[in-house]
Amino acid sequence: MKYKDRYSIGDVSRICNISKKALRYYDKIGLINSERDCVNNYRYYSNESLLAVPVIKYYKQMGFKLDEMREFIEGNVYKAIKRSFESKIDDLKIIQEETRRQYASVKDWYDLILEAEMVIDNDIRQVAVKYVDSSEYLFLEQSFNNDIKESIINIEFTNYVEKVNNEITGPVVINFSSFKTRMQDKSQNVRILQKTLKECKEDEKMKFGGQMMISCYHIGTHETLNDTYEKICRWADKHNYIIGEESYERYVTDYWTTRNSAQFVTEVMMTVSREKNKV
Repeated sequence: MKYKDRYSIGDVSRICNISKKALRYYDKIGLINSERDCVNNYRYYSNESLLAVPVIKYYKQMGFKLDEMREFIEGNVYKAIKRSFESKIDDLKIIQEETRRQYASVKDWYDLILEAEMVIDNDIRQVAVKYVDSSEYLFLEQSFNNDIKESIINIEFTNYVEKVNNEITGPVVINFSSFKTRMQDKSQNVRILQKTLKECKEDEKMKFGGQMMISCYHIGTHETLNDTYEKICRWADKHNYIIGEESYERYVTDYWTTRNSAQFVTEVMMTVSREKNKV
């Protein structure tokens, strides 16, 4: 474009796609200086001021504050500008990592809702043997007193996650030391498991999976989970499988998601092996 010697504030606003209010504010803080006509005292801008607008927009795109921009535009030495850029890069790395963790949390929860919807819509309640991929979970040992809600919305576990400076994602999993005791609604030692968004220390995590497991979805209230345990036991006996002593309850949707217990979806899982000498 052909440049003139001077531009009105309206010209700059139109040419650079910037509001007059912003131009007045930039003038006020000394970021883009205007001059005054000696005859009518109208504000006008030079070519140099006009060309400062795209530069400011670019710095704004990178997230720099107005006072930081002033240092760049005033032409401070490269060393000072370099320090500002290094600091901004560090800040953006932090924001990027926070965004990554937020995305993972939302995506994992969304996937659980899709899983529950599929299970309910297709009434998936069949027992199956499958290979479960190995994953690492943060865990906390607790005593289970047959209160599922307090174990899932777990204040002690939440405090522990904060203590170890971590964040959790995905479904809560409870590892029962004895599925038979679980079926009797008796107290026992359990482990609360959940995946994390940050790396865990070795003594904070345990592996789950990496083996064949017998699995069955339970739809509805936790009060009737015994029905699913009994179904698994009958199926395993019929098909000549030996069930391990422990069990895992993976809460796909629960109190975190809905108050309607009819919409709860829980996956009951146990280690399993084939009985020898039987066909």
